[in-house]
Amino acid sequence: MTACGEAGPRTDQPAANGASEAELPALETDGPEVIADANGTGIEVSQLLFDESDAVVIASESEEDQRRGATLAVELGAPLLTRVAGAEALVDKEVERLGAKDIHEVPSDDQKVTETEPVVDKQDSLAAAVAELEPGEEATLQLPPFFATNETSLAAVATARAAGAEIQVLDVADPRLTSESMQTVAEQDTLALGEQFGSSEEFADRVELASNGELPGGGGLVFPGRRMVALYGHPSGGALGMLGEQSPEDSVARLQGFIDEYQPLEDQPVLPAFEIIATVASEFPGDDGDFSNEATIEELLPLVDAITEAGGYAFLDLQPGRANFLDQAKRYEELLKRPNVGLALDPEWNIGPNEMPMQRVGSAEAHEINEVADWLAQLTRDNNLPQKGLILHQFQLQMLRDREQINTDHPELAFILHADGHGVEKDKFATWDVMRKDLSPDYFMAWKNFEDEDLPMFTPQETYEKVDPRPWFVSYQ
Repeated sequence: MTACGEAGPRTDQPAANGASEAELPALETDGPEVIADANGTGIEVSQLLFDESDAVVIASESEEDQRRGATLAVELGAPLLTRVAGAEALVDKEVERLGAKDIHEVPSDDQKVTETEPVVDKQDSLAAAVAELEPGEEATLQLPPFFATNETSLAAVATARAAGAEIQVLDVADPRLTSESMQTVAEQDTLALGEQFGSSEEFADRVELASNGELPGGGGLVFPGRRMVALYGHPSGGALGMLGEQSPEDSVARLQGFIDEYQPLEDQPVLPAFEIIATVASEFPGDDGDFSNEATIEELLPLVDAITEAGGYAFLDLQPGRANFLDQAKRYEELLKRPNVGLALDPEWNIGPNEMPMQRVGSAEAHEINEVADWLAQLTRDNNLPQKGLILHQFQLQMLRDREQINTDHPELAFILHADGHGVEKDKFATWDVMRKDLSPDYFMAWKNFEDEDLPMFTPQETYEKVDPRPWFVSYQ
């Protein structure tokens, strides 16, 4: 990309020379791109946005110095560079390239430095605070929108803001996070600051997926951006959970009672959800001999329709017996093509060819999970669907012995680890802690409250205040 392309959309903003912004040279872009700034010096952003600069601010690695340096750099309309250990020579070389004569080191007794107030956190986000500073110089380039996160270096954010860039600071490095970020990437090329966004190719892929529509509550990611509270069960009745104890419509109403208690405790939307047992492990082999009774799509539709029409989300839960997860998932492809229907896999009921359910707690190998994830991700992409949730149930380590081999590298899917422990509080937390140990950060944690087995069952307030980290998905059985 270069700084000499044709002008973009016309605006009435005055430029420093009295011309309209539309007459400024535009930063040429060729699709979405990541400016990695891997060493945190801010040099890459400086090189991109400044052919030269009379002034430059250089801060130490101290957060206080970078905060002060960020304020001053934006005020001067100049790059902020950070003297990162091992990269000092690179910083000096960039200062030379810029041709800067007015060099402000932080810390120093330089009057401009000592008189500058460090930028103050905004809702625990220094990046957001820097992004809101007003540049002291008029822009000399038309710039596309930028994205950053709290992992982005202050040097990168401050340098982009000093050049006049508008920066959206996201909680996670994915442009599908909010309705606003999705609209932004739909309208023009965008730049992302920080290697947490991945390669430019990976960022461009997520930008493309952002065109697949939003989920209830806004944005195109299952999590974060919302939490969910669900009823779990089977359409046949209440023996397998709360969901079947009443009609689909009454289940929605019952669930709304929980939502009304959870929502005041949470800033994000709390959405209603159903986790519907689509296939039930059985002590009898059945006509197909797989020891699993598969509900028809017609049997599941009333529950799926009821929750999705209420603005919620449905998960189809599989208990395969001697069958396999992938074959059972494909039975429900028609439902999984809906934008707010996901999948749940329950290894407890996944047994060997010579076993029967309830003889032992079952298990699944990573390759069994991976083949379902591969298929579901491709289904999501092929049908231009927003991200889908994929729940994995686990309450014993042996249920997913090689969990670390599960491939979570699917931007089309949100992986959810559902810790299903029950009993007294101490036992539930013991299960929770063991399931979380060595868990990839790619997973979102889910918690289950058992109406009959928990002694006593947590209230919504206890669930959100005692369970750490706060679960993204809470189900009731």
